[in-house]
Amino acid sequence: QVQLVESGGGLVQTGGSLRLSCAASGRAVGSSAMGWFRQPPGKEREFVSGIRWSSGVTEYADSVKGRFTISRDNLKNTVYLEMNSLKPEDTAVYYCAGAARKAFVSSWYRASVYDYWGQGTQVTVSS
Repeated sequence: QVQLVESGGGLVQTGGSLRLSCAASGRAVGSSAMGWFRQPPGKEREFVSGIRWSSGVTEYADSVKGRFTISRDNLKNTVYLEMNSLKPEDTAVYYCAGAARKAFVSSWYRASVYDYWGQGTQVTVSS
C-alpha cells in the first residue's frame, strides 16, 4: 500500500517557523523525487519545493526561496520542509507528493508528474 503521511502543520504567527514531515511507505519509498505543494484557500495547488532522493538536488518556488528548506532522510524515508519567516500568504494546505519516474527538475512544478500524494496538513500563519 502506498502511503505518504504529512505532519507538522499548525497555527503560527507571522515571522514564525514550522517544520513539516512527510513519511513514505510502500511503493512511495521508491519514488525518484519528492515534492511539496500547497493549496491556499480558494486558489489552485502550487509547487513549493522538490528534492531528488538519490542526489539531494533541490528546487524551490521563487515565493519561498531563502525562507524554506527541503531535506530528506533516506534511512527514515522521510522528507522535511523547514519553513522560516512565515507570512500570512503561506497559509495553505500543504501536500507532499512522490514521483515514481525520474524527471527533469523543471518538471517538478507540474502536479501531473507525481504519482503519490499525501492527505495534506494545514498551515495557518496569523498576521
